Amino acid sequence: MALSLSLAPPVAAAAAGGGSSSPSFLRLAAVAMRRGRSSSARGSVVAMADLLGDFGARDPFPEEIESKFGEKVLGNVDTLHQILIPTLSALSLARLPLQPDAEALSLDDARRLLLKVVGWRLLLSDDEQRPARLQCVWKVRDESCGQELIARINAALDGAGHAPAALVWEAPSQVRAELSTPSAAGDSLTVNDYIVAARIDKVKTLDLIPKKRVWA
Repeated sequence: MALSLSLAPPVAAAAAGGGSSSPSFLRLAAVAMRRGRSSSARGSVVAMADLLGDFGARDPFPEEIESKFGEKVLGNVDTLHQILIPTLSALSLARLPLQPDAEALSLDDARRLLLKVVGWRLLLSDDEQRPARLQCVWKVRDESCGQELIARINAALDGAGHAPAALVWEAPSQVRAELSTPSAAGDSLTVNDYIVAARIDKVKTLDLIPKKRVWA
């Protein structure tokens, strides 16, 4: 009695057998082959990840266990590790008090502090050697909104002891504020001007500015 061995895959073997296999068997065989290919692809991904090494924790070496290093750190109240992430409010200049004897800032320091306020630009002196003023401009819907914004800014700075050098309505739809500190050399900037600018940044303006149209 002779035995015939076939090395063809199940689908090919079933096809070679002619009409003896049902369509449902062929569909099951095709699904099995697809699953085999997907599992082999996943295996290759895992293998590639293994080549990168283990990024997680590892077991201690025998020498480390012998040195009893764990007894020196576990349960020790002095080994407290905390990662403190500062919030945006903690980084804000608006929380700082005004300094009574603030010195004039250099041009480099003024540019660095400019990154801590929103929407303000630096105005230089006539010789462009020192910072003179901070300026911010808001676009509003109309004059009534402009006067309301001016009132809100004055209320936010009430009692601060450092009023803006300029806070005016400019037709047709603009409010301009300028901050500076008088000095012997003329207008200059101190850290107090940036603190006041940060406090003005907290004033609500969303209901006063023009509404943008959204086209569907």
